[in-house]
Amino acid sequence: MRLLLAIDGSVHALQAVRWALGLAAQGLPCEYVLVNVQAPASLYEVMTAHDAARIDEVRRAAGADLLREAEAMVEAAGQRFESEVAGGAPENLIVELAENYRCDHIVIGARGIGDTDAAGLGRVALAVLAGASMPVTVVRREEGDEARSEDGAGEGGEAQAGAT
Repeated sequence: MRLLLAIDGSVHALQAVRWALGLAAQGLPCEYVLVNVQAPASLYEVMTAHDAARIDEVRRAAGADLLREAEAMVEAAGQRFESEVAGGAPENLIVELAENYRCDHIVIGARGIGDTDAAGLGRVALAVLAGASMPVTVVRREEGDEARSEDGAGEGGEAQAGAT
């Protein structure tokens, strides 16, 4: 099974990685595609930097940095993976990347770094659920799991939904 893991550096995204690695630990043959989607440059960034290539370079470096911990987790588990940093709207690009990599399944954290609503799903998770043509698993972090996720212990709960 080929799984796309959307990584934004949030606790929820890393919990999703742990959940996905659990599938392989239970004997399911898995390959992982780790993606980080950097939002497009703002008008201010474009106007002040005057160098689109430099902006792209900085965004790729930031995305690669956000992927490092997830890559280390997958590597430590002895699993195969590919990584990509892409630029665009994550709501659309995560689904597009999953299709391009011919993934069977998308695994995403319930909320990302920018989502502050502690009770619900984040906007990207909702958009991926609505737009994906393949199954999507949304992994929630359990109450009190923040401390455990710091040291890598514990499993979060998950909500699964098939995309419409």
